[in-house]
Amino acid sequence: MATGSIIALAAALAVAIATIGPGLGQGIAASKAMEAIARQPEASGDIRTSLILALAFMEALTIYGLLIAFMILGNM
Repeated sequence: MATGSIIALAAALAVAIATIGPGLGQGIAASKAMEAIARQPEASGDIRTSLILALAFMEALTIYGLLIAFMILGNM
Protein backbone atom coordinates (compact mmCIF):
# COMPACT_ATOMS: atom_id res chain seq x y z
CA MET A 1 0.00 0.00 0.00
CA ALA A 2 1.14 3.50 -0.72
CA THR A 3 1.64 5.91 2.14
CA GLY A 4 -1.13 8.19 0.87
CA SER A 5 -3.70 5.42 0.93
CA ILE A 6 -2.74 4.42 4.47
CA ILE A 7 -3.18 8.02 5.61
CA ALA A 8 -6.57 8.19 3.87
CA LEU A 9 -7.60 4.94 5.58
CA ALA A 10 -6.50 6.35 8.95
CA ALA A 11 -8.59 9.47 8.38
CA ALA A 12 -11.62 7.39 7.41
CA LEU A 13 -11.24 5.22 10.50
CA ALA A 14 -10.86 8.29 12.72
CA VAL A 15 -14.18 9.67 11.50
CA ALA A 16 -15.92 6.28 11.66
CA ILE A 17 -14.81 5.46 15.19
CA ALA A 18 -15.50 9.00 16.41
CA THR A 19 -19.03 8.75 15.02
CA ILE A 20 -20.02 5.33 16.36
CA GLY A 21 -19.69 6.14 20.07
CA PRO A 22 -21.59 9.42 20.13
CA GLY A 23 -24.22 8.00 17.77
CA LEU A 24 -24.96 5.14 20.13
CA GLY A 25 -24.83 7.49 23.11
CA GLN A 26 -27.29 9.91 21.54
CA GLY A 27 -29.73 7.11 20.81
CA ILE A 28 -29.56 5.77 24.35
CA ALA A 29 -29.80 9.25 25.91
CA ALA A 30 -32.84 10.16 23.81
CA SER A 31 -34.51 6.85 24.65
CA LYS A 32 -33.97 7.30 28.38
CA ALA A 33 -35.15 10.91 28.22
CA MET A 34 -38.38 9.83 26.54
CA GLU A 35 -38.88 7.18 29.23
CA ALA A 36 -38.27 9.78 31.95
CA ILE A 37 -40.73 12.22 30.38
CA ALA A 38 -43.33 9.46 30.10
CA ARG A 39 -42.93 8.68 33.80
CA GLN A 40 -42.86 12.29 35.00
CA PRO A 41 -44.44 14.67 32.47
CA GLU A 42 -44.18 17.58 34.90
CA ALA A 43 -40.36 17.36 34.76
CA SER A 44 -40.22 17.44 30.96
CA GLY A 45 -38.65 20.92 30.81
CA ASP A 46 -35.72 19.97 33.03
CA ILE A 47 -35.25 16.64 31.26
CA ARG A 48 -35.32 18.30 27.84
CA THR A 49 -32.74 20.88 28.89
CA SER A 50 -30.40 18.20 30.25
CA LEU A 51 -30.88 16.10 27.12
CA ILE A 52 -30.04 18.96 24.75
CA LEU A 53 -26.91 19.79 26.74
CA ALA A 54 -25.79 16.14 26.75
CA LEU A 55 -26.45 15.79 23.01
CA ALA A 56 -24.37 18.90 22.32
CA PHE A 57 -21.42 17.42 24.22
CA MET A 58 -21.75 14.14 22.35
CA GLU A 59 -21.87 15.96 19.04
CA ALA A 60 -18.68 17.79 19.99
CA LEU A 61 -16.92 14.42 20.24
CA THR A 62 -17.87 13.67 16.65
CA ILE A 63 -16.58 17.05 15.52
CA TYR A 64 -13.28 16.36 17.29
CA GLY A 65 -12.98 13.13 15.30
CA LEU A 66 -13.56 15.08 12.08
CA LEU A 67 -10.92 17.59 13.14
CA ILE A 68 -8.43 14.77 13.74
CA ALA A 69 -9.21 13.34 10.31
CA PHE A 70 -8.48 16.73 8.73
CA MET A 71 -5.23 16.92 10.66
CA ILE A 72 -4.26 13.43 9.44
CA LEU A 73 -5.08 14.38 5.85
CA GLY A 74 -3.04 17.55 6.25
CA ASN A 75 0.04 15.36 6.70
CA MET A 76 -0.56 13.69 3.34
